[in-house]
Amino acid sequence: MSKAVTSRPAAQAGTASVPRVGFVSLGCPKALVDSERILTQLRAEGYAISPDYEGADLVVVNTCGFIDAAVEESLDAIGEALAENGRVIVTGCLGAKGDIVKQTHPQVLAVTGPHALEEVMQSVHAHLPKPHDPYTDLVPPAGIKLTPRHYAYLKIAEGCNHRCTFCIIPSMRGDLVSRDIGEVMQEAENLVQSGVKELLVISQDTSAYGVDVKYRPGFWHGRPVKTRMTELARALGELGVWVRLHYVYPYPHVDEIVPLMAEGKILPYLDVPFQHASARILKLMKRPASAENNLARIESWRAICPDITLRSTFIVGFPGEAERDFEELLDFLRAAQLDRVGCFAYSPVEGATANALPDAVPEEVKQERLARFMQLQAEISAEKLQRKVGQVLTVLVDGIEEGQAVARSGADAPEIDGVVYVENARELKPGEFCEVRVTRAGEHDLWGRRLKV
Repeated sequence: MSKAVTSRPAAQAGTASVPRVGFVSLGCPKALVDSERILTQLRAEGYAISPDYEGADLVVVNTCGFIDAAVEESLDAIGEALAENGRVIVTGCLGAKGDIVKQTHPQVLAVTGPHALEEVMQSVHAHLPKPHDPYTDLVPPAGIKLTPRHYAYLKIAEGCNHRCTFCIIPSMRGDLVSRDIGEVMQEAENLVQSGVKELLVISQDTSAYGVDVKYRPGFWHGRPVKTRMTELARALGELGVWVRLHYVYPYPHVDEIVPLMAEGKILPYLDVPFQHASARILKLMKRPASAENNLARIESWRAICPDITLRSTFIVGFPGEAERDFEELLDFLRAAQLDRVGCFAYSPVEGATANALPDAVPEEVKQERLARFMQLQAEISAEKLQRKVGQVLTVLVDGIEEGQAVARSGADAPEIDGVVYVENARELKPGEFCEVRVTRAGEHDLWGRRLKV
């Protein structure tokens, strides 16, 4: 979970009394995009953004409310903003969880749910009237971003139609609402023109994009394009930047995307949240595509695109998970040989229907299984990375630390996967690509030397 207070833009002459808004952004990339849109609207209306509480006339806190730890962090962030500033507007997923914010912090000025740009702006206007300045610069077409200049998240839909028993996202963000594909492509073009080198496509269920509108065509550059993941990926592949797909459920039509990866149109990278491998546990989770033969699908993907990187997340200790179910999950890991894996011990999120399931797994058993799972995956990851020693990779530089570049290959999503440390690269800048020969590997990261051009 990330937290950011944005930096202060340069003041313009004659704007000493410009109202200033502080901003705290918590949660997942989807929430980050919501924060960027709010910041973009604030700047478009002439508000300045304060980098600290003291210089702000009020503070907006975009919260996360998915699991208990996120709720606690969000409530703490609200409390800190109230203590340091006193005038706080709350938005985001925690705002959709009943009256928890008002009960904990009754002093807040207003509370809204997620993707509530209009409601947030109405609250800001009510407590900090927008300035009237005909000379205020309009924000750039790409908007205000919280990510580094060279990569950006591209949110293509809100909400989710699934009712997984461990998840409360639909109750907070609603059912699936796909964005117009022409609007998505225009935003993507604006980002690329502003210097973005990598687009990270996100939604709650990226492979369901367009289901709610029956895949109706939109228009991009005067030509019709279906509101569908395959057509979107193909169009994004024309922009000449890295395109990375996240949160893709393993439906059969996902097979159409892999040839685009083999052709180099989009990155050979799929983030597929399998969550478990036991058919019995997947049924209890009410996971979509739970009946799919995922090992066969993975094998077919690799046959089409041998270089594909597969990332996934799993839950251990779900109610009813017996030792045989967990062993089945470990067997799946050994067979699937996934490249990047995250795992969580089941947490009884308030409002999740899974909380009512029988046979809760004791906490010590959850933690023991989590440790066994991560140990096995660490061995798999280390072995797979070791095979890359001697290979030449194209990497994108994120920063320079102690004379070496910290970069990522196409196999590495920012902040969740590993990195590539590059020697003899101090003259490189963030956002630049370079070729690197891998010299050694760890469990998660690679080291290499830049090839001179």
